[in-house]
Amino acid sequence: MADVEMTGLETAGRDMADPEDRAGGLAALPGNLMMWILIFSELAVFGAAFLGFAVARVLDPATFAAGQAHLNGTAGALNTMVLVTSGYLAARGVAAGRRGAVPQARRAMLAAAAVGSVFLAVKAVEYSATLGAGLTIDSDTFFTLYFLLTGFHALHVVLGIVILLLVGRSGPDTLVENLETGAAFWHMVDLVWVILYPLVYLIR
Repeated sequence: MADVEMTGLETAGRDMADPEDRAGGLAALPGNLMMWILIFSELAVFGAAFLGFAVARVLDPATFAAGQAHLNGTAGALNTMVLVTSGYLAARGVAAGRRGAVPQARRAMLAAAAVGSVFLAVKAVEYSATLGAGLTIDSDTFFTLYFLLTGFHALHVVLGIVILLLVGRSGPDTLVENLETGAAFWHMVDLVWVILYPLVYLIR
């Protein structure tokens, strides 16, 4: 009887184990779990928007083809390289933080934020040229979706830059987790653009 009671207690103890153990894969993700919940939520929103864009293009291919012809594909490609480079720098920052190289980690995050700001500069020039040609968010369905998608993404770039700057200033005790959290958000921003660029600029 005692053995049965002990077995029951052990089973209950395992059931009451650390919630992170029961969280499975999520608990193994680097950085703060709440950031990952935000990331998955944002990816769902962007995914729905991309699906809407694709459906709208199927329904009106001529308008979308004409709109794509006005976009600056070179600027889009440049911005792809900019974000990939910035993401690499953020990853280097995380690696440096894990090694305990705090000054190097801080410099890498600052560099990632600086390179990320180049994306905004290029996008501003692109927007200026598009608007200068008389193409606005009200021009047609393509440009409505173009400005909404790229503008929403640009807001995430701004937020990501702020996050990179903040986590780079973290204290030693929380530096690694904060670096991982900031880099995770930034890589999400990269991923969204890597999908957005061909979808909006290239695929006919």
